[in-house]
Amino acid sequence: MPIVIELDVMLARRKMRSKELAERIGITEQNVSLLKSGKVKGVRFETLERICEALDCQPGDILIYQPDPPE
Repeated sequence: MPIVIELDVMLARRKMRSKELAERIGITEQNVSLLKSGKVKGVRFETLERICEALDCQPGDILIYQPDPPE
Protein backbone atom coordinates (compact mmCIF):
# COMPACT_ATOMS: atom_id res chain seq x y z
CA MET A 1 0.00 0.00 0.00
CA PRO A 2 1.49 3.36 -1.02
CA ILE A 3 0.36 5.26 2.11
CA VAL A 4 2.16 4.15 5.28
CA ILE A 5 1.00 5.19 8.75
CA GLU A 6 4.00 5.75 11.02
CA LEU A 7 1.95 6.19 14.16
CA ASP A 8 4.27 4.03 16.25
CA VAL A 9 7.21 6.34 15.47
CA MET A 10 5.32 9.43 16.65
CA LEU A 11 4.03 7.63 19.75
CA ALA A 12 7.62 6.76 20.66
CA ARG A 13 8.78 10.35 20.10
CA ARG A 14 6.01 11.62 22.37
CA LYS A 15 6.59 8.84 24.91
CA MET A 16 2.92 7.91 24.73
CA ARG A 17 1.36 4.47 24.84
CA SER A 18 -1.34 3.29 22.47
CA LYS A 19 -3.79 3.02 25.36
CA GLU A 20 -3.32 6.69 26.27
CA LEU A 21 -3.75 7.78 22.65
CA ALA A 22 -6.91 5.69 22.32
CA GLU A 23 -8.37 7.32 25.43
CA ARG A 24 -7.47 10.83 24.26
CA ILE A 25 -8.96 10.47 20.79
CA GLY A 26 -11.96 8.32 21.67
CA ILE A 27 -11.25 5.09 19.78
CA THR A 28 -10.46 1.59 20.98
CA GLU A 29 -6.94 0.30 21.56
CA GLN A 30 -7.67 -2.31 18.90
CA ASN A 31 -8.32 0.42 16.33
CA VAL A 32 -5.08 2.18 17.30
CA SER A 33 -3.31 -1.15 16.83
CA LEU A 34 -4.87 -1.55 13.37
CA LEU A 35 -3.72 1.96 12.44
CA LYS A 36 -0.19 1.23 13.67
CA SER A 37 0.00 -2.01 11.70
CA GLY A 38 -1.35 -0.45 8.50
CA LYS A 39 -4.26 -2.87 8.33
CA VAL A 40 -6.80 -0.15 7.57
CA LYS A 41 -8.00 1.02 4.18
CA GLY A 42 -8.60 4.59 5.29
CA VAL A 43 -8.64 7.08 8.13
CA ARG A 44 -11.43 9.58 8.74
CA PHE A 45 -10.25 13.19 8.75
CA GLU A 46 -11.88 13.61 12.16
CA THR A 47 -9.78 10.77 13.57
CA LEU A 48 -6.64 12.10 11.89
CA GLU A 49 -7.33 15.54 13.37
CA ARG A 50 -7.70 14.10 16.88
CA ILE A 51 -4.48 12.08 16.49
CA CYS A 52 -2.60 15.20 15.40
CA GLU A 53 -4.01 17.20 18.32
CA ALA A 54 -3.11 14.49 20.84
CA LEU A 55 0.41 14.04 19.46
CA ASP A 56 0.99 17.71 18.60
CA CYS A 57 1.99 16.86 15.05
CA GLN A 58 1.01 17.39 11.42
CA PRO A 59 -0.61 14.72 9.21
CA GLY A 60 2.64 14.54 7.21
CA ASP A 61 4.46 13.48 10.36
CA ILE A 62 2.52 10.22 10.49
CA LEU A 63 1.39 9.63 6.89
CA ILE A 64 4.14 8.71 4.42
CA TYR A 65 3.75 8.06 0.70
CA GLN A 66 5.80 5.09 -0.50
CA PRO A 67 4.91 4.04 -4.03
CA ASP A 68 4.77 0.34 -4.77
CA PRO A 69 7.83 -0.90 -6.68
CA PRO A 70 7.23 -1.31 -10.42
CA GLU A 71 6.40 -4.82 -11.52
